[in-house]
Amino acid sequence: MIRDLGRQAYGALRFNKRRSVLTMLGMAWGIATVVLLLAYGSGFENGLMAAFRSFGTNLVFVFPGRTSLQAGGTKAGSEVKLTINDLEYIRGEVPLLKRLSPEAFKQCAVAYGTRSSNYAVSGVYAIYPRMRRMEFAEGSAFSEADDYTHTRVAFIGADLKKKLFSGQNAIGESIRVDGISYQIVGVLKHVINNSDDNLNEHVYVPYSAMNDLMNTYYLNSIVMEYEGDHMKVVEAIRNSMAFHHEFDPKDKRAVFVFDVFSDLADLEVITTGIKVLLGFIGLLTLGIGGVGLMNIMLVAVTQRTREIGVEKALGARKWHILFQFLAEALVITALGGLLGVAFAYLVSWSVGSLTLWSAFEENASEGDIHLIINSATLILSTAILSLVGIVSGMLPAVKAARLDPIEALRYE
Repeated sequence: MIRDLGRQAYGALRFNKRRSVLTMLGMAWGIATVVLLLAYGSGFENGLMAAFRSFGTNLVFVFPGRTSLQAGGTKAGSEVKLTINDLEYIRGEVPLLKRLSPEAFKQCAVAYGTRSSNYAVSGVYAIYPRMRRMEFAEGSAFSEADDYTHTRVAFIGADLKKKLFSGQNAIGESIRVDGISYQIVGVLKHVINNSDDNLNEHVYVPYSAMNDLMNTYYLNSIVMEYEGDHMKVVEAIRNSMAFHHEFDPKDKRAVFVFDVFSDLADLEVITTGIKVLLGFIGLLTLGIGGVGLMNIMLVAVTQRTREIGVEKALGARKWHILFQFLAEALVITALGGLLGVAFAYLVSWSVGSLTLWSAFEENASEGDIHLIINSATLILSTAILSLVGIVSGMLPAVKAARLDPIEALRYE
């Protein structure tokens, strides 16, 4: 019986080819819109996230500040400076830490041959590039032995290498930093910047060798990699710094704690909201196709009222009629969905990427919006399509199933 009803539904679709094809195209346009909007939302999220990869993942940055609350005998407005001793305090008092490094920062005159300019130079521990997930295009970072032995070595950003060396080999060459020679051991890959400091034009040297350029007792920042609950780590850092520098732990201006994980979580909330909005807009577009499908199926029920009466007179039950018309609607929906997804793939392939970070800096195509249709997009789009198809087909199918057989046979 079900097979016969399925064949009947298929025959009805073939009998009204033009009407079926037009309705199918409406569904195809709707699902293509849903898929492309969701793909755009995912591409936008990936583009924004690309800019945060330069910070690493489970990292906390601590920067010096100035108190805004009175604590004990210390007045508000007192400057809080970070020192190398704070590393030992944090290492001994903050749980869940894996690695940490100081960063002493200075703008220096960097020169190679006749080319020179002012660039940022940072003195860090050898573990620093691993903490920040830095990738090297050439060479590698300096070693812990280089840091212990005060070796004058450095690794540099991609843009700085391009400006100083113009495509020539940089590994093994020496640059002059404020007149002092440092040998290059590595060149970083180009990264998308989301901070005031351009990492692509940065020089990193061992913290011990930074002593030749400045007094490194006072630090510009402390970088920590942790595992576990980031909130507990941040709270422990504030408590430790507040105790040793005598400020109120609730005073967030005394030291600025940049929690990368927290910022990423906030960013994910924003991008998820954007994707939900785009999905809702796509659903409304697909809903227009669903209304068209419902209208066509209602017309079909009216035109085939007498046929329905004959089927019921011959013993067909309500669910048989319901299945017959719902099957027609779902076949149109499925074929339209396949056509729409194929069209969405064609559009995403032809468009390639849409400008995002490339509008602000060179070699930032990684941060552009790529319309990549992934499995999550397809699953969500299929779920939306199925919902619209079932809802659009159910009302006409229920109407057909509830027809009185005697009245249906009398229908002209």
